[in-house]
Amino acid sequence: MKNPDPNKKIPSNPALEEEIRRRAEGGEISCAGAMQIAAQFGESPKELGQRLDAMEIRLTRCQLGLYGYTPEKKIVQPAAEVSPELEAQIRKAMQGNYLPCIAAWDIARSRRMPKMAVSSACEAMEIKIKPCQLGAF
Repeated sequence: MKNPDPNKKIPSNPALEEEIRRRAEGGEISCAGAMQIAAQFGESPKELGQRLDAMEIRLTRCQLGLYGYTPEKKIVQPAAEVSPELEAQIRKAMQGNYLPCIAAWDIARSRRMPKMAVSSACEAMEIKIKPCQLGAF
């Protein structure tokens, strides 16, 4: 992710940055780990993503299966079938031609299904998920 305003300095937060360094392995942190840190420190996912970028920490293991896996990068596969109810809910939540990551999470939570099941349905429907809450895509 790139800081949208390279002239805007991200305010220092030593405790937050220490937690990031503690949890980052080899200059990488998982999506789940990053989201946990954001919640723990009351920082928005977008701001945390900018901080990670500034710290040169790479995001891995997207909870929707869209990036950060090796060697494939993306692990989500298209669903064999998508229920009409799930399809309708996804289409209703779309913004333009895309489903925002946060909307995919909301759909998963409301339907009590894994997040990757929503991204799998999107793959089958040929709907791209973006933007990432952390700014990875």
